[in-house]
This record gives sequence, structure tokens and C-alpha cells, in this order.
Amino acid sequence: MEPAVLGGKLASSLIAPLVKRLFVADGPGAGLVDKPVRLSSLVSFKGEKRRLGDKDVHRLAQHFVQQAMDSPGERPFRSAEQTAVADALARRLLALGDLDMDDVQAVRLGHRELAKQLHYQAPAPDGLSTDACYFLDSATEWACLQILEFFTRRSTFVARTLVEQTRTQAELIARVDELIARTPRPGTQDRAFERRYLRYVAERHNHITIYGIDLRDSPDRWPLEVAYLSLEATATEERPLSEGHPGAHYDLQLPAEEALVSHDRVLLRGDAGSGKTTLVQWLAVTAAADGDRIPYVLPLRTLIRTSQLPSPADFLAAVGCPHTPPEGWAERVLTTRRALILVDGLDEIPSADRHRTRDWLLSLIGAFPGNHWLLTSRPTAVRPDWLASEGFRELTLAPMRRPEVKTFVERWHTAAEAPEYETPLLDSLHTKRDLARLATNPLMCGLICALHRERRGYLPTGRKELYDAALTMLLARRDRERGMGALEGAELGEEAQLEILQRLAYALVLSGRTEMDLETAEGIVERCLPTVTGTGDARTVLRDLLLRSGLLRQPADGVVDFIHRTFQDYLGARYAVEEGHLDVLTSHADDTQWEDVIRMAVAHARPRERVVLLRQLLAREEPRLTLLALACLEHATALDPGVRAEVESRSASLIPPRTTADARTLTDAGPLVLELLPGPEGLTAEEARCVAETASMLGGQEPTGALAVLRRFRDHPAFDVRRQLAGTWDRFDTTEYAVEVLDHLHRDGLFLRCGSPGQLAALRLMRPWQRLTVNGSPELSDVVGAVRDPDALDLLSLEHHTREITLAELAAFRNLRALWLQDCFGVRDLTLLSELPLTELAFNQINSPAGLSALHGLTRLSLNQTFQDGRLSDVLPVDAPLEYLFLGQETLASAGLRGLESWPTLTELSLARPATAPSATDWGHVARLPVLRSLVLNASLNHYALEFMPELPSVETLRMPSQRKADKHLRILASRLPGLRTVTLKTPGRRGVPLDTYAEFFPTAEVTDDRL
Repeated sequence: MEPAVLGGKLASSLIAPLVKRLFVADGPGAGLVDKPVRLSSLVSFKGEKRRLGDKDVHRLAQHFVQQAMDSPGERPFRSAEQTAVADALARRLLALGDLDMDDVQAVRLGHRELAKQLHYQAPAPDGLSTDACYFLDSATEWACLQILEFFTRRSTFVARTLVEQTRTQAELIARVDELIARTPRPGTQDRAFERRYLRYVAERHNHITIYGIDLRDSPDRWPLEVAYLSLEATATEERPLSEGHPGAHYDLQLPAEEALVSHDRVLLRGDAGSGKTTLVQWLAVTAAADGDRIPYVLPLRTLIRTSQLPSPADFLAAVGCPHTPPEGWAERVLTTRRALILVDGLDEIPSADRHRTRDWLLSLIGAFPGNHWLLTSRPTAVRPDWLASEGFRELTLAPMRRPEVKTFVERWHTAAEAPEYETPLLDSLHTKRDLARLATNPLMCGLICALHRERRGYLPTGRKELYDAALTMLLARRDRERGMGALEGAELGEEAQLEILQRLAYALVLSGRTEMDLETAEGIVERCLPTVTGTGDARTVLRDLLLRSGLLRQPADGVVDFIHRTFQDYLGARYAVEEGHLDVLTSHADDTQWEDVIRMAVAHARPRERVVLLRQLLAREEPRLTLLALACLEHATALDPGVRAEVESRSASLIPPRTTADARTLTDAGPLVLELLPGPEGLTAEEARCVAETASMLGGQEPTGALAVLRRFRDHPAFDVRRQLAGTWDRFDTTEYAVEVLDHLHRDGLFLRCGSPGQLAALRLMRPWQRLTVNGSPELSDVVGAVRDPDALDLLSLEHHTREITLAELAAFRNLRALWLQDCFGVRDLTLLSELPLTELAFNQINSPAGLSALHGLTRLSLNQTFQDGRLSDVLPVDAPLEYLFLGQETLASAGLRGLESWPTLTELSLARPATAPSATDWGHVARLPVLRSLVLNASLNHYALEFMPELPSVETLRMPSQRKADKHLRILASRLPGLRTVTLKTPGRRGVPLDTYAEFFPTAEVTDDRL
């Protein structure tokens, strides 16, 4: 116990008699006649009737100090200072008579503030030591606490306090009533408008249109809740379960509609027709129904028409919302962090406008943090990590797999009330390879379903033929079969309509836009009319196309666009080829917006024109254009064999891929890449992994061909290759992939991840797995039942288990050595784990960590848990021979590093980013670890208060993230770890970092990087 604390406690027992003598006796009553009684009139050492003099107060103070000095234990300060301390205390007590306040004000002030007033009022003590000053302040506070207690017991205090409270309350009520009378209730207008606006959003976006395809017996708009298909989004990064478990890295996959659940800024990439806009509609409608957030649907192709992108106040007007919000409403929504801003179609604006859009978006985020932001784009519109530095998480809409295509077809036919066509179409999708390759996104699936129904079960093959058939239906067959002519003016035939539409499309392609002014469109039609018809005027013809073609629409007053970008590219390419604009096409090959145009141009071109196009692409000698030429081969039904061979030969320099970026670039060329992928013979381990990754990403488009490639790598010994094969299970048929690939993999160090009941059931079809990850909330009894040989399971990882579980069923895994619990919030007790031979445990934020102290066999422990007790030794098993310990942010915030020395066997310590920087005391506990060899810091060095770190001579290995401008901290860290032999930098992605700078700070250590 510190001396000052002991003195303070002694003061508590001595101060009451002292206080009683300092004040005069009071009389009865509430004290209403006189003015409030000042402290100067209450003290007994001032006024006409003094009972104490200055010397008496000094004697009382000396007596008090003497008793404190004579108390048992160490003295609170040096004996030589006793008289000076007593004098200082007396002067502070005498200062009571000089305070300009009454007793009620003093009580309201509180004892600590009252002590400060006495401190400032009394003369400052000279020459006192720190201990003496600390004792003096403590004694003053204790005296003030007793003084206030004395005031509250005076007979006049309570009555007078009640009277003052009554007066104050009456005055406050009168003022509030006056304010209410003069000011309308805040938020009334906002709430009324929000109810109207949310209803409008729900009605405006709660439907899906099958892109102008009007069925004879069904509507062309389907309710969103009936037709919406949940697609999968894939994150580009990998993340571990916890530090020190490298085998737990997985590609993150989640339903696309949950993209904003765990992250408030998302850049969502997806190919044309992949469902980006439909997802935006779904998020807007669900947000409007929940009412928690206010959705803004902002299509960039509409916003970019004006010279300046809109401010929040103009959001609704910019998208044609008929409702006018109260003044300042939009800013109030954004300021209170309730907005959901859905910015759709970054790829639909010219490249020159994207940086302006980025600046606009970032300025809004900077001005209104805390809201949710979603930006959609085609995959190649902007570079990877275009917004990563601004906190945006990048997700990519995965292509539809066979189960999703099946679900889409079933829902489509249910909504269209055409069940008789469902089974024949599903049979065609399973047996016709070309057709199945097209059905990879909602747009193409919708077109296929509509064509199949309209043609009563007949389907074309090939992408060009499918588009040709769709255009024939939209432009000619539909109206003719329904017996309808032109609505006004001359009736245009299919070729005449195509001529006009393709000129409009080409004009948009050349401008790099997806919308044009109505006046501009009329001008193009007017110039075209003499060549296609002799009657009618441009305005009438354009209006007829808008009403009947199903390809054009008018999204807002004075604006025209195509119902989908795919039709614009297809028709623009058709016109470019007809006019012989091959040089124009290849001159724009660098622009990602022209990729589909060039591919469709190859489909429209004659064989000699295809040769010209492909050779011009190859002549640029750019990898992306070489791959574009490779992608064009899919549409070149007739082509000079020499040119085809040249394209494939040039592509060989890009195949095999050598990085993840190379693999993703290859997938842009389509499933044809699968025919060119080599291996595994002659490939390095990294090349083999990238080939497997490429095939995995193409599995949704061509599962049969992708599976054939992956099957060749199933016996590969490299861990990264095997992990890639195990991690792509979700993209293929569960049973087929389990039998053909997973069952053949070498198990060493490899996890198998099960995230569905089907995958759990497939476990029994394979040889036993020693390491198993179960994602989701199945019953633990189902997990145990799915494991073919419970005794073979060595490590079990449970992730995102939301149910309450007791872990009792885990007793069936009698040889379980390691258990990882991530986001298993329902775990209440760990006691039952003591019956297992566990040596490793990892968990974060379970319901209750009760029983943790009973796990005496642990050698590795990773935790991110809030503990009520203040020391690690109070909650962790102190007799466990821990060698490795990871402390997460929650653990550091609640228990810190206190008690760490209880595990002298600890050789490796890993620390997350602390919420509060460690103190010198915290680092002192680390210094008491005698055999600590490895230190892992998982955040930037400035979070660890390295200036308080003591010298740790036993540490030989250091792991930390690569730092930005951390010269000062690196210098301190190097001085504290003189025995370092190895420094490992954890680097995100697969790009290395320059190591020379770090080697200068750690001259005796080997510096390497560990790419995550």
C-alpha cells in the first residue's frame, strides 16, 4: 500500500471531529428569510462569535498529520516535512472562510472541485516533496468530502435545497414551454417526408424488367422479391483466423446483398449483365422496408450529363424523383450517418469523367463519414485497388454457377407462368455446351428464357446467333405475331430499325457514353431516314422505336439510352464493320469500354476483316490486347488458320500465368483459356498455383472444362496449389468436386472448409480429413455425424456459428489437438474442453470464457476476448506450459499485459493493435519472460509506445507489418531488441517491399518479407 493511500485512509477516520469543530451550530428552518448563507459566516474561526482561532486550526491540522505519521506501515512522507505539511493543511482549511459561495453551491460543486478551490485560495506550499504534496492533496480531498457530508446533515440544508430546486424547476419548465410554443417540433417534417420517400423508393425499384422482352401471355416486369437471385461476391484478399495460423487463409465469399454488412465502403465489380443494377435495386428496396437507412440510387450515366456532379441537396432532383425534400434534409441524413448511397455504373461513363467522379465521391465521404457507400463497375473499367487507399473493400460478382442458373430458370418460369417450358430448357442448358457458356449472368439467362418461351422450346446456339434471334424477336416477330402495326408514321421493317439503332449505338460508342440527348438522337435519325424510308419524320420514328423496339428507352426527360450496354456494343460493332471502320475499332483497343465492341466486331466481320482486326491487335504487342485477340477467337467461326495459330502462339508468353493478377487477366479472355492452360509438368509451384487459380475463376463459366484442368493438379505436392484446390469447392458441384478433386489431395497442413449441409454430407464420400473448418451454424451433432473417422480429426475450426452451443458433442473427437472458434458468440463454457487433449485454442468474443483456466495442457493460445478480471493470470490457466500467446485488441483493452510473467515458458508473443498504447508497466511484464524468443507486432509501430519498451535481449525474431515513414520507431525498436537475428515484414498482396531501408536499422538481422 502506498504511503499516501494509507494517510488518506487514516484521514477518513480523523477528519469528522475536525470538521465538526470548524463550523458553528445551525438553527432550525429552511433559511428562507435571509439570503443564502455564505461559508464565511458558517466557519467557527471567523465572525464576531469565534470559537476557534488560527492557532487552534493549526493545532488540529498538526494533530491530524501526527496521527497519519504514527499510523502503521511506511510513512507517507519524510518526518522533516511534518510541520510544513501541517501548516499547509491549516492554511487550506482556513481558506474556507474566504470562499465566495454558500453550502448548497459547495455541495453541487463536489468534494474534488472544492478541494481545488481551497488549493488555489490558500498560499502555495514551498519546497515540499512529491510525497508530501500528494499527501496534502489527499488529505484536503478527504476533508472536503467530510465537509460536504457535514453540510448535507445541517437541518437547514435539506429544506433550503428543496426550495431552490422547486424554484429552478418552475423556471426551467416555464422556459421550455415558451420554447416549445415558439419552435415547431424538430424532425416532424423530415419524418413525414422520409415516409413518403421510402414508399417511393420501394415502389420505384421493386421490379425487374426483362430488358424490353414483352411476352405474349405474361408481363415484362417481375416483382423483385420473386425474381431476385442472390449472387455470390468474392473478395480479392485473404485473411487468417488469427496470427500464427497460416493454414487458415481463405478467399472470402459472401452473398452479394451482404456486401455492406461488415464494411461501409464497397466497390463492386461485375461483368455486363451480371446483376449489379439489380443488386442496387434490391439494396434500395430492402433499406426502404427496414427504415434504418435512407437509400439514394444514383446512376452515374444520368448524373454525368450535367457539367457538375450533384451535391446531396440535389440528389433526388438529379435522378428525377418527384418528391421535394425539406430544406437541408439530405445533409441531416448524411450528418447523422443514416444514408445508403448506391452509385451505379462507373463503367458507363467516359474514362475522363471517372477521376472527376472519384473526387466527387471522396469529397462526399470526407464531409459525411459513417454512411454506407456502394459503387458498381465493370471489372476492367478502373485499375485494381482504385479506391483501396480510401478504405473501399473490393468485391467481384461471381459468374452464375449451375445451381444458380437452375434457380434463376425456375423463378423466371414461375413468374412468367410458363412451367411447361422449364424442364426442357434446363435439359438444354445441361447438354448444350455453347448455350451453357452463355448462361453465366442474369441478363443472358433472362434472354435465353424469353427466347425459349417465345420460340416454344427452340433455342439458337452461339452468342451472335442468340443476339440475332433476340433482335429479330424484339424488332419484328413480337408485333407481327400480335397483329400490331406502327403506332404512328410509317412502319419500319427489321433491317430499317437495325440501321437506325446501330447508328445510334455507334454514336454512343464513339462518345464513350451510354446516354444521349433526345435532340442529338433525333438528328442521327433524321440523317438516316433517306436511306431507310421515304416517309415519316425523325421525331415520330424515334418515338416509335422508343415505344415498340424494346431496345431503346427514355430513362428521363430529354434522354435516350439502350436498355442494356450489351445491345449498344453489339449494334455499334455491327455498324462499324459494315462501314469498314476497322482502324477506328483497333485505335480504341486500349479503352476498356471498347472490349465488347471489338469482340462483337470479330463476330460480325467477314473472314478477311477478322484477319485485319486480329493482326492489328497483335501488332501493338501489349499483353492485354493479345488476350483480347485470344478472346475474339471465340467469335471467329471462320478464320485463316495461320492467324489463329499466331494468336495462340503469342498468347503462350502469357500462359502459364505467374501471378494472381495474371490469372485474373487471363479470365477476361473467357473459357478458351482452359484449352491453353498447361501443367502441372514443367511448372514451378507458383505457376501451378496460378494456373489452378485461373481454372477456378473460370469454373462458373465452364465447370466441365475447369474441372478437367483442376483434376490434373490434384496430386501436386505444393501447399499453395493444394490450398487453392481446396478453397474453390464452392464453384463446382459439391459431390462431383469432392470425389474428383478433394478426395485425392495430400492432407498435410491442409484445411477443408465446409459451409453448407451438402458439403458436410460430402465429407463421408472422402478419406478422413485431419483439419476441418465448418462455417455457419449447423448442429454440432451434425458435424460429428458428418466426420467419417472422428479419431482422425486433429484440428477443428468453427466460424460464424450464431447458435448457443455447449461444445459437449466435441468429446467424440478424442484426438482433437487444436480448436479455433471464430465469431462463435453462443459458446458459454469451455470447461468440457478439459476432457480433450487440447494443446492449442483460439477464440474471439465468445459468450463466456468460463472454464478457460482449467485447460492445463495448452501450449498455444490465441484470444480476442473481453475479460472482467484485470490480469491475465486471473483468467488464463497459469499452470499451462504456454509457448505461444496471441492477444487481440479486446484482450489488450480489458486485461492488458498484466500477469504475463506467470508463463515463464512463453517463447513467442503476438500483439494485435492495442486500443490504448501500452504503458511502461505493461512492457515491464514482457521483460519478465525469461525465454521469449519471438515478438510479433500486428499493427503500425506507432501504436505500441515503443519509448516505454525495455530492452528485451532474448528476442531473436521479429515479425511486423511493413511501415510507412517509421524511421523514429524503427530506431527505437532496434535499440530495444539488440539480439535480433531475423526480421520478417508482413506484406499484403503478392508484391514485395524494398528491404534495404529496414536492413539499415537492423544490421545484425536478416530482413525478409512474408507476402500474405
